[in-house]
Amino acid sequence: MNGYDDTDLLRAASAGIRAPSLHNSQPWQFRLHGDAIEILADPSRQLQVADSAGWALRLACGAATYNARLALAVSGRPADVLLAPDPSRPDLIARLTPGRERPPTYTETDLFAAVARRHSHRLPFWPDPVPADVRVRLIEAARSEHAWLDLLVGMTALTGFSEIAHSADRVLRRDLHYQAEMITWAEADTASGGVPSRAAAPVTEHQDLLPQRAFTDRQRATGRDYEPEPLVAILGVATDRRLDQIIAGQALQKVLLTATDAGLSTSMISQPIEVPAARDQLRRSLGRSGYPQLALRIGYGQQAGRPTPPPRPVGGSGAGRRMPTVLTAVPPR
Repeated sequence: MNGYDDTDLLRAASAGIRAPSLHNSQPWQFRLHGDAIEILADPSRQLQVADSAGWALRLACGAATYNARLALAVSGRPADVLLAPDPSRPDLIARLTPGRERPPTYTETDLFAAVARRHSHRLPFWPDPVPADVRVRLIEAARSEHAWLDLLVGMTALTGFSEIAHSADRVLRRDLHYQAEMITWAEADTASGGVPSRAAAPVTEHQDLLPQRAFTDRQRATGRDYEPEPLVAILGVATDRRLDQIIAGQALQKVLLTATDAGLSTSMISQPIEVPAARDQLRRSLGRSGYPQLALRIGYGQQAGRPTPPPRPVGGSGAGRRMPTVLTAVPPR
């Protein structure tokens, strides 16, 4: 079949840029290279304090890769995917080459429809429990992308996670460089990315089970406490190489889109992953030999949140030319 062209590149990038990223940093680029579409990490968008090792950057680029795969699949031009194809190019996350043409599956169509609807919901969820069959779908979504998803059940498990998460959050809050970097990504109502105050969670209160990022000093409305027993999920992979983090990003995005397709809202909790001691404690608490990559808060809430300003606009085309990324207004991480 013919190779991918500018139309395919635009289609893949337009979906890819709707992936989540730490502080909505959008650390990706897309380009045509020969007949392939390449997803590259953008080191200029890497968080130098919060993500000095590049874990969050690779997770975000993996999620963008999954969205790009979906976009190509629903167009009838699915991709064969090579992750981290060139050891000498750590910035090269994935290379997508044309596979056998076929109609999209029902699952691909449904998940692609969820791409534009997915956003992080940082406000309190409603008390409705997540049904058992939907929980199974979320677990299977991670497994199908070579990751695992552990759902924390019962207050003993939730309280243990809460202690780990709050401890990690306190460590990060004491780091003045970390806080200064986060402030630079707050109130970013421009095309540069970041999390505007209207999309941020209100200030954490002493009774809250889970910590929230301090992107705003807004207080919550009276009577709007966070849910006392949320569904918390831990996403992980078997090992912790650069490749594994890209794999985890793809699995993360499939889980998020599966949740969105099921009418659920989500937000992400990364503090326990950002602090090595907390991450190790979390891994041991799960009884897992693998490595946690992110925690998710899942429940029912208003999905039609206000869009953020558009990230970086897509521009340029042609083989070998890098594309800055973003077409339309999309929700922040």
